[in-house]
Amino acid sequence: MLDINLIRETPEVVREALKLRNMDTAIVDEVQVLDSRRRALLVEAEALKNERNTVSKEIGKSKDPAERQSKIEAMRGVGDRIAALDEQVREVEDSLTRLVATIPNLPDPSTPVGKDEHENVVLRTMGQVKQFDFNPLPHWDLGPKLGIIDFEQGVKITGSRFYVLNGAGARLQRALIAWMLDLHNRQGYSEKYTPFMVKADTLFASGQLPKFIDNLYHDAEEDYWMVPTAEVPLTGIHMGDVFDEAALPVRYTAYTPCFRREKMSAGRDVRGIKRGHQFDKVEMYTYCRPEDSDSELEKMLADAEQTCAGLGLTYRVVRLCTGDLGFNARITFDLEVWAPGCDEWLEVSSVSNVGDFQARRANIKY
Repeated sequence: MLDINLIRETPEVVREALKLRNMDTAIVDEVQVLDSRRRALLVEAEALKNERNTVSKEIGKSKDPAERQSKIEAMRGVGDRIAALDEQVREVEDSLTRLVATIPNLPDPSTPVGKDEHENVVLRTMGQVKQFDFNPLPHWDLGPKLGIIDFEQGVKITGSRFYVLNGAGARLQRALIAWMLDLHNRQGYSEKYTPFMVKADTLFASGQLPKFIDNLYHDAEEDYWMVPTAEVPLTGIHMGDVFDEAALPVRYTAYTPCFRREKMSAGRDVRGIKRGHQFDKVEMYTYCRPEDSDSELEKMLADAEQTCAGLGLTYRVVRLCTGDLGFNARITFDLEVWAPGCDEWLEVSSVSNVGDFQARRANIKY
């Protein structure tokens, strides 16, 4: 969440940043209106409270019963007005918080300016794109042919965009998860096993709510939400906490299955396991001082690259432009691997610096 003082004191900076994200800037005006209303109510309420305190002292000193009674009656009206103002302040503050919570993080000045994913910047490519003397099959053809992926069984069990991994496919997935966790442990991340369901407050803290409510699975009866990424519980672990500065940075890694409705994938290629509603992911997450965040991001990127390199994958590092940044991010690097079967680069990892955006939402301090 953005600092309200940033919007209040430098609204043009926020407007320009939102333009770089292809967003309507009218929301800044809406925030300013609510903020001005809140401050006016607070000023009026404070003035009345001061008046009440002053008159209360006068009542205590007055020896004239009629005067005392008159002032007591007058203060009843003042008290009612104060109560009404306090309620209005609460309502306006709630509206203001909800509105500010919908504003994305501001791009870092170093982030390339661009409209969409087509203007992202490829920083480097590691490995060679292999040439074959045959036509490589895409995984949605090769997997069933090898008997390691069964899409029909996934549809039978649940529905479209679910699948079953068989034999070597299931063992490979299990082995990859364990290998990645072991690697990240060696890289200095402390392993966590977290719940796969969370409260709405946890999703708000990590930035998924309210923005991505339509992309989340929700148990309305218990009010639990399925995690779309381990980033959510790894943020929630420290909601409301105060870190000892000497303990920072704190680095975590965790495996979770991830659940997404993929309402935002309309028009995209969703064949095979590209955009399933359920998939497994190993996360890296770091808490650090703001001044250390860029160096921690570089470490995280290097650690993610080691994963691709360790598997012998041809991959490239892509710097996302302003128009393609995620909601929480100031800076993002994607890792994309070359998939010869479908003749394209596929994103397999994304590392971001979110600044204090999530810390403010989660009330995490040091």
